[in-house]
Amino acid sequence: MTNLPKGLIVSCQAPVNSPLHDPYVIAAMAQAAVNNGAVAVRIDTPSHIQAVRQKVQVPIIGLWKQVITGSNVYITPQFHHAVAVSEAGADIIAVDATTRNRPGDEKLADIITLIHQKLNKPVMADVDTYEAAQLAVNAGADIVGTTLFGYTTETQNCSPPGWKLLSQIIENLDTFVICEGGVSSPEMAKKALDLGANAVVVGGAITGIDLLVKAYIMEVRS
Repeated sequence: MTNLPKGLIVSCQAPVNSPLHDPYVIAAMAQAAVNNGAVAVRIDTPSHIQAVRQKVQVPIIGLWKQVITGSNVYITPQFHHAVAVSEAGADIIAVDATTRNRPGDEKLADIITLIHQKLNKPVMADVDTYEAAQLAVNAGADIVGTTLFGYTTETQNCSPPGWKLLSQIIENLDTFVICEGGVSSPEMAKKALDLGANAVVVGGAITGIDLLVKAYIMEVRS
């Protein structure tokens, strides 16, 4: 169901408390990424997706981060969040596909089915483990990304990129595979593609000005 090209996808996001967390700025980031060869962009928040849609023609992987009491799932946690992402102009809907409980006790398989049937959009499953990847593919996910490896309780002692997880998914599951998380250099991006990933998402290493400046400041002051 996905028509996502192979290659580099740039995640254009910024912390909520950053001046960069502005639809105009995010759209400019996305446009710069596409102008220089990105095959797609990954964008959080409906207003940002809407602004980016006006500037680029490449596929947008859209999501909506929501912190909801009682659940650790925050990437497009419920179907109504997926609806908002779709209506804003996303071509692909990214959802948390870990095995954690979702808000409102919604089920991943039901959300994927509803996205396919009611929104007619492909789904990118953001996973943390191979088990989660298997379950997501069985539930109908069109794309699997290693996005949440290292960011859940089950993988909290692991550092992304999840090379082993990526290889497991590539070797055993018939799906479009994206390496995402911890890719911090061109060499690492190439390694992901050489391992067999269909695409690689790079975020902070390209667009993470706030964190990059902090890292430099910590080093020069030490």
